[in-house]
Amino acid sequence: MEGERKRGARVCCVCNKARASVKRPKTLEHICRECFYDAFEAEIHRVIVENQLFRPGERVAIGASGGKDSTVLAYVLSKLNRLHNYGLHLFLLSVDEGITGYRDDSLQTVHRNQIQYGLPLTVVSYKDLYGWTMDQIVSLIGFKNNCTFCGVFRRQALDRGAALLKVDKLVTGHNADDIAETVLLNLVRGDVARLSRCTSITTGEDGPIPRCKPFKYAYEKEIVMYAYFKRLDYFSTECIYSPNAYRGFAREFIKDLERIRPRAILDIIKSGENFRISTTTKMPEQGTCERCGYISSQKWCKACVLLDGLNRGLPKLGIGRSRGSVGSDNGNESKGGKSIQTKQCGTLDF
Repeated sequence: MEGERKRGARVCCVCNKARASVKRPKTLEHICRECFYDAFEAEIHRVIVENQLFRPGERVAIGASGGKDSTVLAYVLSKLNRLHNYGLHLFLLSVDEGITGYRDDSLQTVHRNQIQYGLPLTVVSYKDLYGWTMDQIVSLIGFKNNCTFCGVFRRQALDRGAALLKVDKLVTGHNADDIAETVLLNLVRGDVARLSRCTSITTGEDGPIPRCKPFKYAYEKEIVMYAYFKRLDYFSTECIYSPNAYRGFAREFIKDLERIRPRAILDIIKSGENFRISTTTKMPEQGTCERCGYISSQKWCKACVLLDGLNRGLPKLGIGRSRGSVGSDNGNESKGGKSIQTKQCGTLDF
């Protein structure tokens, strides 16, 4: 031990025995790998217990994309379920957006994870649910606003897949960086409704299937370090359609803040948690889509609005404020467009 210190080697500040090989981005502590694994897993367990995310016997679907976050989530949740006897029945749920050269490759990773972790896997696709793939949508609308379609369709596809599996909860790999980005985006957009709920660790409790975020306080860098040191099998290529996504600018800003002050990420989340919406602010009333039955504060849910525009040959119909004649009987079929009756927004009932 004295010889190591003389050579300038740091000793783990937790066990005071092993050589420190990791500097935690969240706390800046110098610790060994084993202590890092223990600390990371213990923090996730504490978040699960303190927030009462699960009950014994529940069926829980893990949103699995093959990326680092969902892969680490599947691995850690499986381990904690065994170690702490949560009594959960876990399933992997993936969405195939139909992005050639990206999603088809990442799904191969998910199929390997299915074998590695011994968890059943279900894959739902945009093509089956909506009649369109993202490749087809991008070819029609271009690279601008394509993330709007994918985000809306993906969220609903996960819910419909979860309904198909008859699960009690859906967990996603959203980490602290993601949530901090969302807080900033909602502030910039002035989206009061989303700002009031974006930091919640569980959302959709008034809907068909609640969503949980066990990684709410986990830094993205630590998730990457965990996956790397554990040699987990994950897919690391960025979506070919996302480089110009609006969220990317918020992500870069968060990274700049983290370099100056690592705790800035948690502070932004804390600020979001402490926001209080004025009682005089009119909030959207939650209802159901008249067309597909999905939760919506409008006559039609966003997915049906976007799908209607695609099928009528008016892909920009549901983007931004231009809702146009959504739900009207006139112009149900435009020249060269598909009939809006060709594909309903999803095929599962809620």
